[in-house]
Amino acid sequence: MTFENSLDFARQLDEKDSLKHFRDKFYIPIINGNECIYFTGNSLGLQPKTTQDYVLNELEDWASFGVEGHFHARQPWFSYHEMFPQLLTKIVGALPEEIVVMNQLTVNLHLLMASFYQPTKERFKIICEAKAFPSDQYALETQAKFHGLNPDEVIIEVAPRDGEHAIRTEDIIATIKQHGSQTALVIFGGVNYYSGQVFDMKTITKAAHQAGAYCGFDLAHAAGNIELHLHNWDVDFACWCSYKYLNSGPGGVAGAFINKKHTDNTALPRLAGWWGYEKATRFQMEKGFKPIATAEGWQLSNAPVLSMAAHKASLDIFEEAGIENLIAKGQQLSDYLFFIIEDLNAASSEKKIEIITPKESKGCQVSMLMLQKGKDVFDALKQNGVLADWREPNVIRVAPVPMYNSFEDVWKFGEIVKLILNHK
Repeated sequence: MTFENSLDFARQLDEKDSLKHFRDKFYIPIINGNECIYFTGNSLGLQPKTTQDYVLNELEDWASFGVEGHFHARQPWFSYHEMFPQLLTKIVGALPEEIVVMNQLTVNLHLLMASFYQPTKERFKIICEAKAFPSDQYALETQAKFHGLNPDEVIIEVAPRDGEHAIRTEDIIATIKQHGSQTALVIFGGVNYYSGQVFDMKTITKAAHQAGAYCGFDLAHAAGNIELHLHNWDVDFACWCSYKYLNSGPGGVAGAFINKKHTDNTALPRLAGWWGYEKATRFQMEKGFKPIATAEGWQLSNAPVLSMAAHKASLDIFEEAGIENLIAKGQQLSDYLFFIIEDLNAASSEKKIEIITPKESKGCQVSMLMLQKGKDVFDALKQNGVLADWREPNVIRVAPVPMYNSFEDVWKFGEIVKLILNHK
């Protein structure tokens, strides 16, 4: 498509958008008396207007039934978590029995690493991306220490080449091959939180397996944003949060994927809790853990129903919209944002913004390296009705989300940035 930098053109795209009515299903924050341009769905998604009703239903059932709500609530709490795998299969590309909704992201990461990071004298290294999200870095560091190992000797980071911002797939593969015989685990983010780069998960997984290592992914910035085929890619495990693109509320319940080839391996080490115990005999309360032969076998505790109710409200909207439609629109929105920023640079006597997100491997997020007045621009954005995200030392992250953002939002953002940069 040939883009144009004009309000009329942006509105034409919006008029043709089959998903445009979904914006009305969300609360848009107000700044200076007007709906803001909300470009931080990569950090916290907006609240669906139905969320209050979903949560209120559970509060009402709690009030009405007390403990009996586990069996007599409108959605019985005892089996509440069982509705989610089917809703997430298309979003993450997995079989229902490979998915479980539980805990929070980093809790799930530690639980999965308890199973899939079992270092030996021969195999103990972890290969990951440089500048991974800090929580992932801390998880890897402390897992190494937990096993009595030195993180500096265990963790191998793959970084962009000098003068580049994205990590080349061939450099990841070369690093896996270099350390292959000593590598126990390869783990990357599906999308790098800082640069917005989408990693080639299929190729990375294949290389890890060829080296004899397990392969997993943190999909915090990927789930609900990009196309995923975890089962077909033969990924061993993955985890994700639900409060970014999945719009399920601050600190919302998270999800995990365990490949089917591992779920019925009851000998696989794990940290256990009673909700992962086989259902038929769970309430006999006997010693000796017997895991459910699905991803549910990694559960620890019974379902956090109030948080899950908010998750259900959002996933029902995803089901209605269709993840394939959302991904297609998200790509077009970020393509248009690329065009607007590049046009802004072309109209200036000197380049003011460098986009560090690779155009050929991105989702919704576009990371702008500010070459001039970065923090001033960021601070001025909010004053002008734009909610974006700042990352030190000089990057503004923006993510036009297909569920509730428009092409007009993207065009207006460009005009606001232009005005700020030209202001003396």
